[in-house]
Amino acid sequence: MDIDLMLKVYPFFLEAAWVTIVLSVLTAILGLICGTLGAAARLSRFALLRFLGAAYVSVFRGTPALIQLFILYFGGPQIGIQLDAFEAGVIGLGINAGAYMTETIRGAIIAIDKGQREAARTLGLSSWQATYKVILPQSARLMVRPLGVNLNMLIKATALVAAIAVVELTYTAQRYIGSTYKPFEMFLLAGILYMIIIYVTGRGVAWLDRKVQIN
Repeated sequence: MDIDLMLKVYPFFLEAAWVTIVLSVLTAILGLICGTLGAAARLSRFALLRFLGAAYVSVFRGTPALIQLFILYFGGPQIGIQLDAFEAGVIGLGINAGAYMTETIRGAIIAIDKGQREAARTLGLSSWQATYKVILPQSARLMVRPLGVNLNMLIKATALVAAIAVVELTYTAQRYIGSTYKPFEMFLLAGILYMIIIYVTGRGVAWLDRKVQIN
């Protein structure tokens, strides 16, 4: 194994790791927004919204994320959607992640006993106040860990954007393999950095989970 080569190229991999982190953060934010809206739609009393929420989850969980990225990036210009590779990566992966987060958030909300809402309404709270002040604080305790799992999956899924030439960890590894002919070293270095990012993220999620359980 060529350690000297790995030490020589690792600064470039650190730059790519930063791109991966930024991509993951932006994608997670978009995914959480889409997941919240999707869960609200699926729990709505309106049949049309429930149908749209279910369709969103079915389509984006039922097709490969890579195909979704290709449709958005390569097919988008045909219908007037012009995005650069990074924007397409954030939007494509964010919408895909949102479909998974929809079910995570919905599951946490419906796990709260219906009596909690009824008690809140009895005390004079409106339906929105009951949801905001009673249901969501309790469901937050149930959704932190599953959302953490979604986030770890999302970080690993960012490797897919290498297929549309976003210069993140996987793309950087592939680029240096072409010039060094050292696939083992390059992918090992990328894998170590992915593992560090996911480890730090996991510790953060564990800390947040402890905080919400205490509160």
